[in-house]
Amino acid sequence: MDKNDLRQTTTAQDSESIAEERRQMVEQQLRARDIRDARVLKAMERVPRHCFVMDGYLAAAYSDDALPIEHGQTISQPYIVALMSQLAQPQRDSRALDVGTGSGYQAAILAELCAQVYSVEIVQPLAQQATRRLAELGYANVRVRHADGYRGWPDQAPFDLIILAAAPNHVPQPLIDQLVPGGRLVIPVGDTRQTLMVIEKRHDGGTKRWKVAAVAFVPMTGEALESP
Repeated sequence: MDKNDLRQTTTAQDSESIAEERRQMVEQQLRARDIRDARVLKAMERVPRHCFVMDGYLAAAYSDDALPIEHGQTISQPYIVALMSQLAQPQRDSRALDVGTGSGYQAAILAELCAQVYSVEIVQPLAQQATRRLAELGYANVRVRHADGYRGWPDQAPFDLIILAAAPNHVPQPLIDQLVPGGRLVIPVGDTRQTLMVIEKRHDGGTKRWKVAAVAFVPMTGEALESP
């Protein structure tokens, strides 16, 4: 889809009925559960998720489902995106790292919540598509890089928060190293059985870790497949 087509699609489809679908998504899938952060709820209501899904799944864009995208990847369900964003505790002046750009939806949510978002995607065509999509939707505070996200983005570190959209079978130490003291890493960890975890970096360099929920993400590839 070229730039003009995307703008026309956004204008045509982001009608009152689509906006109402987003409001219902927020009320029924997020606010009715455990999403309480007002800024996260507002961001989820603003970002046009239908612009981040494949054409064949537009009717399901605001359902509480993960959906397939190109190259065997997925866009996470709205609840999980909201939950991970809330757990990361973004502030208006935060610098965020988004590992696993995919179609760019999580990066767009973080762009509404943070001052700057750095997003890393290992699949080059997805990185290129997300770069165009985010720019055309006006998210000037997002930078997308084609790279293996296991080692984060050292040139732009440190980060106030890091969110992973793919599951390694262990916690990558380079990501912890790139957090500011007090910063949070929100990460699914595991092989066939995965657990969503929050890792908060203490001021002495140690970490506080806790488990949140059982989740299902695509596995992290690249260096993450090697032993820690």
